[in-house]
Amino acid sequence: MPSRRADPVTAEVVELIGDVVARYHMEYEDAAARHQLTGAQARVLTLLALEPLPMRRIARKLRCEPSNVTGIIDRLEGRGLVARHPDPADRRVKLAAPTEEGLRTAERLRESLDFAREPLAGLTGEERTALRDLLRRMLA
Repeated sequence: MPSRRADPVTAEVVELIGDVVARYHMEYEDAAARHQLTGAQARVLTLLALEPLPMRRIARKLRCEPSNVTGIIDRLEGRGLVARHPDPADRRVKLAAPTEEGLRTAERLRESLDFAREPLAGLTGEERTALRDLLRRMLA
């Protein structure tokens, strides 16, 4: 049976991806804390800033249980950052949506994440496009 050992470049790429992910999570948690949010609350708020979503879809995107999302939404709602509304397509479903303050907080949070923005600025437009395309292929 052939060895499944990665070649040195693949091993280094895997290690670098791990470092990028760890650094991103650390900065994300720090940015969330500066806005008096947990990392999970910050992720939900930035997700909802893109579009209102039902709880089940948020749970799928975050790969967690819907009951966890309910607790996160409850706390964000308590702070006035999120509101629940009936889904116009199905009145039985509640959508979570950011309030105006929630949108402002999500924007400030996004602006405070310099980790990815600064290194990416050192790449040319072509390099950023190539990196994006390669990451999309990896995730497809």
